[in-house]
Amino acid sequence: MTNLDLWIVNVALPALGTAFSGPGRPADLASLSWVLNAYAITLAALLVVAGRTGDRVGQRPVFLTGVAVFTLASLACALAPSLPVLVIARVVQAAGAAAQLPTSLALLLATVPAEGRTRATRGWAAVGGLAAAAGPVAGGLLVQVDWRWVFVINVPIGLATLLAGRAVLPRAAARETGPMPDLLGAVLVTVAVAALSGALVQGPEWGWLGGGTVGLLALAVLAGAGFAVRSLRHPRPLFELRLLRLPRFGGASLGTLVFGVAFAIMLLSNVLWCQDVWHWSALRTGLALVPGPALVPVVTLLTARAAHRFGHGPLVAAGGLLFAGAMLWRVAFVSVRPDYVGDLLPSQLLGGIGVGLALGTLVAAGVHALPPDRAATGSALVNSVRQISATVGVAVLVALLGSRTGAASRAEFRTAWAVAAGLSLVSAGVGVHLARGGGRGRARGTGRA
Repeated sequence: MTNLDLWIVNVALPALGTAFSGPGRPADLASLSWVLNAYAITLAALLVVAGRTGDRVGQRPVFLTGVAVFTLASLACALAPSLPVLVIARVVQAAGAAAQLPTSLALLLATVPAEGRTRATRGWAAVGGLAAAAGPVAGGLLVQVDWRWVFVINVPIGLATLLAGRAVLPRAAARETGPMPDLLGAVLVTVAVAALSGALVQGPEWGWLGGGTVGLLALAVLAGAGFAVRSLRHPRPLFELRLLRLPRFGGASLGTLVFGVAFAIMLLSNVLWCQDVWHWSALRTGLALVPGPALVPVVTLLTARAAHRFGHGPLVAAGGLLFAGAMLWRVAFVSVRPDYVGDLLPSQLLGGIGVGLALGTLVAAGVHALPPDRAATGSALVNSVRQISATVGVAVLVALLGSRTGAASRAEFRTAWAVAAGLSLVSAGVGVHLARGGGRGRARGTGRA
């Protein structure tokens, strides 16, 4: 449910713009982007807090509370009378998702014997791939009825999960008794990412040197600096930033960030292009976008042995190059007249293979480089980086296209795809660095490298 929500809402975004725009007024992409970014920012800030809360008070109550919050917030999203109300409901929805994601894996592992945990973990991760393949079509089908069904569909799933969860989930004992992680740090990182996103999405309208834009950028810098200082000094920081000093973990985190930005640009730009330029329906758009996401879990599965044999670096480098090729294909062959076979489909296929090679491998490379006693903390940092990259990617796309989607030209879309290609090449460079073996193997110690 939580993984599917990302894909469904992306496909539904143009319909939301039509629903909340005034008579005859084109959709305001700058405002609509907060439907996506409010969710991603909140999720990034609360993942660690929710995970450690589960360790303290028990995974079962935190998970069930998260499901209840997500379900109620989904209903609030469906009933939202205005865009600001929808954005607020999305923040609450993300808080519920943050409580579900880390605790769901912990509960799953508590129900299987030790020898089955690797297979169970891979199955849990594969749900994300299933959501990626099914999400565009599900979103298109639901939007055909009404955009509100994108959120209504979560309600029966959430209720069924609550009933089943109360009956069968294990009551594992809480493990931690120490202090909670830095809650002020969570506030600061939220403010920093939100202010940066606000500056990017409003910059074209306010002017890049306008007072509002400069003020938001200054707030982002100050909040980011405050977060960094607290993370380095607090006894229980939200993110252990010292881990970034580990060469392979720091490199993999950088690769995850830049590749995630490129991926977010690709995902939303393709939705906007199909619906606003080619004037396709949400359902047709969803069907058109299936091949890329569907390839991701297949490629990930087929290349598992290759990663073990050749290492993470070559796969990341190849994935970055293929994804860059997918974006450059669109730059070279894009047409305002619908041409799925010559334009979008080849890009989808190249991009799907690239994502399957690079994204999961970058995460695995980072986690593998961590000392054993920092695996959970580092994994939370990597997952939060992925959410932040999605936020930045959407904001960059809005800055490049402008706030009026219907007015964006082919040249502006080409610029966005070229930027995504450049970022993908950076991630390929990270793969080359990993392949050369700087800091090879699992790190030792506590991250004071």
